[in-house]
Amino acid sequence: MLPSKHFFLRAAYCLIVSPSLCFLLHPPDAAHAQESTKRNESSRNQPNTAADLVVPVWPAKPPTWNAPQQPEFDRTSDNSKKIADRPLMRLTNVATPELHVFLPSSQPVGNAKHTTVVIAPGGGYSILAWDLEGTEIANWLREMGITAIVLKYRVPSSKENQKWLPAVQDLQRSISLVRGKGIAGVTPGRVGVMGFSAGGNAAARVAASTQRFYEPIDKFDEQLVVPDFAVLIYPAWLVEDGTTLIKEINVTSETPPMFMAHAADDPVTCLSSVGLFTALQEKGVTSELHVFSSGGHGFGGRRTGAPTDAWKSLCRSWLATNQWITP
Repeated sequence: MLPSKHFFLRAAYCLIVSPSLCFLLHPPDAAHAQESTKRNESSRNQPNTAADLVVPVWPAKPPTWNAPQQPEFDRTSDNSKKIADRPLMRLTNVATPELHVFLPSSQPVGNAKHTTVVIAPGGGYSILAWDLEGTEIANWLREMGITAIVLKYRVPSSKENQKWLPAVQDLQRSISLVRGKGIAGVTPGRVGVMGFSAGGNAAARVAASTQRFYEPIDKFDEQLVVPDFAVLIYPAWLVEDGTTLIKEINVTSETPPMFMAHAADDPVTCLSSVGLFTALQEKGVTSELHVFSSGGHGFGGRRTGAPTDAWKSLCRSWLATNQWITP
């Protein structure tokens, strides 16, 4: 519950509200106890990480790109950084994009049965933080009655002139497949995107796009590629010169609503979220931004004891307020 006064002099908690938008800067919360795990108890072996269905994004080869020549693998080692004392999968050399579909864990009720979210994990367009920002998030969403789809998009793309292009193409195609009833058991309806870091960059580009970034190939590509809403968690590389959006992000009054969460001490600047939120506000697009006093980068949905632990509950409230899930 918010305190009775919205502004405190010299305080770390502030609230700015307009009729359609909300911006929050949060102070630290109490630390949460964490349970350490060993490397051989990695998240790939934890329950509920297997998708109900895996389908290809493209019927044949994806659009032309500089594909990796080595097989896909998880490059995590025993010395790799852990999040919340747990390792994570770092998939690379992904040349065959896939959609990993997680159907709701229980029969959804109300509006939730019509909501699908396509998740784009982060990883600097070099790797995919597959469990941390993918399958773990999918399981959280499915518990709310949402159909969650983790996109295994193409990486690395360092040899591309536009590093973001393969991911954006894969994400747009994924939305087309959902809307065109191209995935068995998935009911088209409200389609949202959720992206983390580089995945947030791709999701923002898709949400603000006015064009399809590949040539249509079948009936599914007759569908609209702009999502109904976007959730961006520490999105990367959206601004230049402070809060000025990069030229490829063109926000209009038709841009879908967005929820954003970022830490003020994130080395991948929170001004990406602030700049995008500002542009949305100027166009009257209902959106919400939470900037936390600390939490760093790449926390995913795990509880680390930082203020950023609150983002999932805030996001759930936002989804319910907009009637994309049942409260």
